[in-house]
Amino acid sequence: MINFIGRGLANTCDGQVRRDFLRVGALGALGLSLPQYLWAREQGLVKPGHEQRSCIMIFNLGAPSQLDTFDLKPQAPLEVRGPFRPIATRSPEIQISEILPRHAEVADKFSIVRSCYHAGAAVHDAGWQMMQTGRQFAGGIETPHAGAVVNYFHQRRSDLPPFMVLPELMGRGGGSLPNGQAGGFLGKGHNPFALMADPSQPNFRVPDLLPPAELGTVRVDRRRRLRSIVENQLKDFEASDDARLMEQNFESAYRLMASPQARAAFDLAQEKDSVRDRYGRNRFGQCCLLARRLVEAGVRFVTVNTFLTVFDDVSWDIHGSKPFTSIEGMKNIVAPMYDQGYSALIEDLAQRGMLDDTMVAGLAEFGRTPKVNPAGGRDHWPQCFSVTFAGGGVQGGRVIGASDPIGAVPAERPTLPGEVLATIFHSMGLSLDSHLPGPGGRPFPIVDSGTREIRELF
Repeated sequence: MINFIGRGLANTCDGQVRRDFLRVGALGALGLSLPQYLWAREQGLVKPGHEQRSCIMIFNLGAPSQLDTFDLKPQAPLEVRGPFRPIATRSPEIQISEILPRHAEVADKFSIVRSCYHAGAAVHDAGWQMMQTGRQFAGGIETPHAGAVVNYFHQRRSDLPPFMVLPELMGRGGGSLPNGQAGGFLGKGHNPFALMADPSQPNFRVPDLLPPAELGTVRVDRRRRLRSIVENQLKDFEASDDARLMEQNFESAYRLMASPQARAAFDLAQEKDSVRDRYGRNRFGQCCLLARRLVEAGVRFVTVNTFLTVFDDVSWDIHGSKPFTSIEGMKNIVAPMYDQGYSALIEDLAQRGMLDDTMVAGLAEFGRTPKVNPAGGRDHWPQCFSVTFAGGGVQGGRVIGASDPIGAVPAERPTLPGEVLATIFHSMGLSLDSHLPGPGGRPFPIVDSGTREIRELF
């Protein structure tokens, strides 16, 4: 890997120097050129009229308990229904948990799918992989994240990277599988730009957006000339795929650094204090606000990780015993933060006239066990869980599917991860019959044969 601008300023946990600027492969997710995009439209792979659509995927690391959030069972035995009561919402169809009161105020704008399930292992990274790519990791083939697929077919819209992850990529999940937040077999050029910073901090600054303080324009230009000299001496390399990726990444990074639009998009100080307070002065809340700003500035796909790991962070992973939290801990810590940030995002997008063109998908890797365990928590349960959708053509205030009386398995409209991803692709105007250039150059379908969107949402 070639780094054109000096050493990084920080080390990762694996000892590698973290990228700071213009490292080949650092930005990724380049998006289509205009000729490629026009070709995709001509082939019917992108539907006209969806060019302005964006997606914010909120990924709830740890897996919220369906029985304590979006699929309460008040008639079930106490050890199943848990301690919370359902409350009415702005939608006559929807009742949700009392620990999500602000969701109740925007329930006419989102819909719930209560019948999701998958056949993957009950470990976090298996679920992360399946719910963000639509497939299990098998045979060494890593399917691209939905954001990488969307940006493979769509034209780039601004100086900002078209596929971003906030605040950073997921950490450990307890297994040895890829976490699904990458370009997969599409290559590193389709990896997301990871923020690598906490936007709730007073000194928030994007490490990879602007050059280090000691780096001036003259030095950047000198490095550009050096790169040109190297390439002129290495004609064979210049014609290679690696060289083309290097050239694209260099130009993207240089354009990003010099872009007033990019600087402005990341500048949360431009927001009123009342707006920042409404989202919540915490990492998740400010990531939601930043996601709105990025979409407004032209970023097509933003994934917000509610948490970074299930091990060193309080999360939705409510096993009950330490170091995990309990159902009660979820009520006091996790739910209020999520309730505030999510509802503020939906309200803000709606008030700005952006919700119709911005899908907000609230996903998770699985659900939780129907019975409360002896430690006062719930364990992993891929057999049934809930997800939410808002905007991007989705009709709000609906409940799609249903679980059985104890929330253990789907009873109506069973929904697989591929259908969840197909719903995002449908909203973004992609033909579900499209193919990607897969391993070995073989055509690879973006969804499995026969998989279609959750049509009841639209």
